[in-house]
Formats: sequence, C-alpha cells, structure tokens
Amino acid sequence: MTDASAPRCYALLPCAGVGSRSGAALPKQYVEIAGQPMVAHTLAALAQVARLAASLVVLAPDDDRFEALVPAFEGERGWVCRRGGATRADTVAGGLDELLARGARPDDWVLVHDAARCLVRPEWVDRLIDACLPDAVGGLLALPVADTLKRAEGGRVAETLPRADKWAAQTPQMFRIGTLREALAKAGSAMTDDASAIEAMGLAPLLVEGDAGNLKVTWPSDFTLAERVLAARPKGNA
Repeated sequence: MTDASAPRCYALLPCAGVGSRSGAALPKQYVEIAGQPMVAHTLAALAQVARLAASLVVLAPDDDRFEALVPAFEGERGWVCRRGGATRADTVAGGLDELLARGARPDDWVLVHDAARCLVRPEWVDRLIDACLPDAVGGLLALPVADTLKRAEGGRVAETLPRADKWAAQTPQMFRIGTLREALAKAGSAMTDDASAIEAMGLAPLLVEGDAGNLKVTWPSDFTLAERVLAARPKGNA
C-alpha cells in the first residue's frame, strides 16, 4: 500500500524542438528509427518505470503529428499538452505548469528527459530515482569525461583543459517541481539543461553515474548508431 502523501514522480519530455542539427526533413523526435518514431522508443522505456505516476509530453502549440505517429500513448499514465515555447527552458516551464494543473504538487518530483535520448533504459531511470529520492536537491545522470578536452579559437587549439573534475550531463534530470519551476523563472530561457537553472539558485545537484549508451541523437550519424542498437534489442524490451 502506497502512502498518498508521499511525493510522486513524473516524467516530462520537452518535445517542441525542430532538431535542426540532425539534417532530417521533419522534427527529429518523429524520425523513424527501428520501425518507430524516435520519441516512441523513449516513451516505451519510461512506461516500464513503475515509480513514474505519469509521463507528460510537451508539444509545440501547432504540432499536428504526435497523435498520429504515437497513437497508443495517451492514457492514465500517458499525458500530452501543447505548451511548448521558443526554447527548451520555456517548454519545460510550460510542462511544469501543466503537471500542477493536472494535480501534481510542488513537492512532487519531475524527471525531465530529452525525447532524443531514445536508447534510455528503465534501470538507468530507476538508478536516478533511488539516488535522488532521499536527496535534498535532486540530481542528474552524468558520466565522467573520458576524452581530452580542447578549447578552440578560430578552428585551432587554444588550450587543453583539465578533465579530472569534468562530467558530461545526461538526462533524466530529477528535481522537485516547485524548485525547478522557481529556478527556471529566475534563470530565464537561455538555460540548456535543468541542472544549470538549479545551480544558478546556489544549489548543487547530485551527479548519478549514467551510461555511455544514453546517447542524445543529434547528428546524422547518431541515427545510424541508434538504429543498430534498437534493432538488436529483443522486441518489447526498450
């Protein structure tokens, strides 16, 4: 029996971008990979995370593709709204407002996840939830940087940067709805991830080790890699 007063967890997928770097003819979340639109693979994985009360997809106001391409999504644990904005931060903020309008509380948790990270596995999401539920701030999946980092100027190396304390941020990123809503309102729309807005409030998100397989499909070559990985997985196993 679950405690009705305990904070719940929701997933939020900002899905209002156009994916201009992908080179695709349509928004990249709708490009077909291994027989389904990219976002369908992402949602199938999140549906296997039992502790998510619901997953909310935040679309652009003029999106006319989602329901046709992902027809079986909406239901008790599958929610859709059209509150997407001009930037990712605006879209997330609109989604947070939608969650509150649907009965979520400010102290509930939200896991913001990139629709383009379609290789996500349920066990990685569970790892994040396990780490963040007892934490005062929340956190994000991330990986220690393995490559040598170079700072460029004019197409040439300006300097080599130390990598010992560098981590590459992934998603999901998990914070309290009220805290993230306040953070985004203060930080403005230029933030490229949710943890940055939380950091701007003087808080230190928890780094939870992710997986190198949690690729964000961005460039044309990424689609080929994602296709191979998804095609190799057993059917019904996101």
